[in-house]
Amino acid sequence: MSTVQGAGVVVTGAGGGIGAALARRFAAEGARVVVNDLDPGRTKAVADEIGAVAVAGDASAIVEEAREALGGTVDVWCANAGLASPGDAFADEAVWAAAWDVNVMAHVRAARALLPDWLERGSGRFVSTVSAAGLLTMVGAAPYSVSKHGVYAFAEWLSLTYRHRGVKVHAICPQGVRTDMLTAAGSAGKLVLAPTAIEPEDVADSLFDAIGADRFLVLPHPEVADFYRARANDPERWLGNMNHIQRKWEGAGA
Repeated sequence: MSTVQGAGVVVTGAGGGIGAALARRFAAEGARVVVNDLDPGRTKAVADEIGAVAVAGDASAIVEEAREALGGTVDVWCANAGLASPGDAFADEAVWAAAWDVNVMAHVRAARALLPDWLERGSGRFVSTVSAAGLLTMVGAAPYSVSKHGVYAFAEWLSLTYRHRGVKVHAICPQGVRTDMLTAAGSAGKLVLAPTAIEPEDVADSLFDAIGADRFLVLPHPEVADFYRARANDPERWLGNMNHIQRKWEGAGA
């Protein structure tokens, strides 16, 4: 894809799962890739596999190091690092704080660091791995659902605010994807997400389709669009249906 060939791309949370699939796809399309993950071993393994540069560490704090590794310019930032964060309204304050910090504020901090250069030169691409939970919700995972709604709102705000100045934004909103995060979702993930789970490579394909079409919303599970419309058109019915799933999950011994 000529859009990304030669581009400087950073993928956070790329030690496995969706992040690794995105890094591999960007490298295969001719981009210069920085692979980031908290785990140095996993970071290096993926980077070595695809001929990329490994920059381990907190995704919120590696913008300048990644920029230097790419020769001074970041063209595409994939804010993919995230926490599953299960729990209900009574989840510990630390769980809520961590979900907000990783799932929302890491995106905000990256955008703060990237936007001045992008706005000056009139180009840049910000990719947020959100989740269908950011459009809908997820049973058994209040911190995750709330923070994913927040990061979707931030991606939407970035797009409407800066698109006329050359900044492209994409929000990836899959349902179940066969990754460690799906495993971490436990019985709720097994009930709601596992039956229609897709591979991480399918998510990468959907992103590249969206890049080619210059489309903000990336739906690796197309049916999410129908669920989103149903939620908007008839909130009471949608909430009733979701409550049915909640009761089914509780009845299964959640």
